[in-house]
Amino acid sequence: MPTDNKPELRRSVTPWGSFAWGYSDVGADIFVGLGLVLAAAAGASNVAFLFAGIVYVCIGLAYTELAATYPVAGGGQYFVQRGLGDVFGFMAGWAVLLDFTIDVTLFAWTCVDYSSQLAPVLVASVHPWVHFLVTLGLIVGLCVLNIVGVRESTAFNGFVSALDVVSECCILCFGFLFTFRPELLMHNMQMHWPSPYQLMLGISLAIISFVGLESISQAAQETQRPASVVPRTSVALILTILIFALAYSNLALGMHPWHPIYDAHGHPMQFWEIFPNNPDNQGKAVALLAQQIPYFGALAAFYVPVLGAILLLISSNSGVFGSSRIAYAMSRGNLLPSVFQRVHAKYRTPVISIATFCGVAVVELIFAALPSLDPNANAIYARLFRGESGLDFLADLYAFGAATSYSFVFIALIALRLHDPLSPRKFKIPFNIPVRVNGERAEFPIIAVLGFLGIGSILVFTLFTHPIGRIAGPLWLIFGLVFYLFYRRGRKLPMFHSHKQDWRKQQIEILRSAGELELMDEYLANLKTHDERLAAEAKA
Repeated sequence: MPTDNKPELRRSVTPWGSFAWGYSDVGADIFVGLGLVLAAAAGASNVAFLFAGIVYVCIGLAYTELAATYPVAGGGQYFVQRGLGDVFGFMAGWAVLLDFTIDVTLFAWTCVDYSSQLAPVLVASVHPWVHFLVTLGLIVGLCVLNIVGVRESTAFNGFVSALDVVSECCILCFGFLFTFRPELLMHNMQMHWPSPYQLMLGISLAIISFVGLESISQAAQETQRPASVVPRTSVALILTILIFALAYSNLALGMHPWHPIYDAHGHPMQFWEIFPNNPDNQGKAVALLAQQIPYFGALAAFYVPVLGAILLLISSNSGVFGSSRIAYAMSRGNLLPSVFQRVHAKYRTPVISIATFCGVAVVELIFAALPSLDPNANAIYARLFRGESGLDFLADLYAFGAATSYSFVFIALIALRLHDPLSPRKFKIPFNIPVRVNGERAEFPIIAVLGFLGIGSILVFTLFTHPIGRIAGPLWLIFGLVFYLFYRRGRKLPMFHSHKQDWRKQQIEILRSAGELELMDEYLANLKTHDERLAAEAKA
C-alpha cells in the first residue's frame, strides 16, 4: 500500500463497532426481505430462506478469512483484484458499488415505509411525492454524516443495533409463545407450495436478507486489530442473522393462513392475511407481524416501526460508508481515477467518493419512484417490467449485484489460497484438501466450491426471474467496463492485463498498519524460508 504522507483512514472501529457495521446492514435486511419473500415463495418461504442461508454461511466464512488475512478498505473488490487481476477486480468492485448504492436507496425507502405505519402521510401509494422527498432528504443527510466522520457513524450504529437485537428476540419469543401453531405451518407448506418459478424468485429475493457482511470487510482498515476482531464479529453475525431469518419465516407461516381474494377483474389471487400483495405492506413486514402478537403486539405496534425505521436508516448509512470505501480502495489500486482516494484533511474521510455515490443513489431513487410520480412512466414500466413497483426495482438490482460480486469472491478465495499460501491466516475456512503449488504447501477450500455453486445458482435464478435485474444489472457492468478501459488507456496502464504491484510489500504494510505485528513477523519468516528454498533449488 502507498506509504506517502497523505491523510489515511482513521482506525477507530472497535469490536462492537465492527459487529454493528455488519448487523446494521444484514440485520436490517430481514425488515425488507421478509415481505418480499413471503409474497413470492408463499408456503416455501422458509425453504427459500434456508437455501439462501446455507449459501450465506459459505459467503460469511469466505469473507471472514479474507478480511482477517487482508484487512484493507475495499473488501471483496480488493480480494478479487489480488487473486484474479485488475479486470476482474474492477468488475467485482463495480458490482459491489451497485449493491451499496442500492443499499443506500433501498433502506432509505423502506425506512420511510416503516415510518408510514405511524405517519400515514408517508404512504408511497397515497402520497408519492412526500415519500420521495423524505427519502431524498435521508440520503442527503447520510451523505453529510459520513463526510463528518466514521466515529460518529459507528456510535450511531452500535446503539441502535443493540436495541434491535433485543427487540427482534422479543418479537420471536412472544410470537412463538402466543401465536405460533405448528399445524398451521405444515398446512401452509403443503397447501400453498409455490411453482418452481415462484420458488426461484423467492430464493433470489431471500439472498438480499443476507447481504451486508461486506460492511465488516469495508471497515477492516479502520478496525483495531482486525485479524483478531473480524473473525469473532463475523461468526457472531453469521449465526445471529441465520437464526433470525429462519425463525421469522417459520413464525410468519405458523401465524396466519393464506386465503383467496379477487382482483378488480374478478380473478382469484393468493393473499397473505398480514402481508397482502401490496408494496406498501411488503416494505414493513416485520412491523405488521409484530403487531399481530397478543399482548406484546399493542406495544410493538408503536415501537417496532420506529426501531425498524432507525435500523433501516443506519443500514442505508452502511451503504454510504461501504460504497465510498470501495471507491477509495479501487482508486488506490488504479481501477478508478485518483480523485476518489482524496481524503478530507480535517475529517479524514473520502469526501469525493461519498458525494459521488450518494449521487448515484439519488439517480436510482428517481428511477424507482418514477412510476408512482408519473402515470406515463408507470404505463411504460408496466409493459417492460410486468408492473414491478419501486421496491421490486431496487430489490432486483440488489440481488443481481450481490450474486455477481459473491461469485467473484469465491473464485478469488480459491486463487489466493493457491497463489498466496505464505500470508498468515489467523482464521481459515474448515474442510480443506492439502495440495502443493510451486513447491509450497497450500489448502484447497471445499466450502468455497460449494458456495460458488450455490451463489451461481442464485445468480441464474435472479437473471431468470427478475426482468429489471437481467437488463439493468448487466448494463451497469457493461457501462463500468467501458469506463474502466477508457480510464486505463488514458493513464497508459494495461487495459486487459494487471498493473504490476509488489504484493509482498503491500502485505507487510497492511499488517504493520493494522497493528498485527506478530502476523507480520510470521509473514516475513515465511518469505525468508521461501526465498531460501528457491535459492537452494537454483544452486542444485
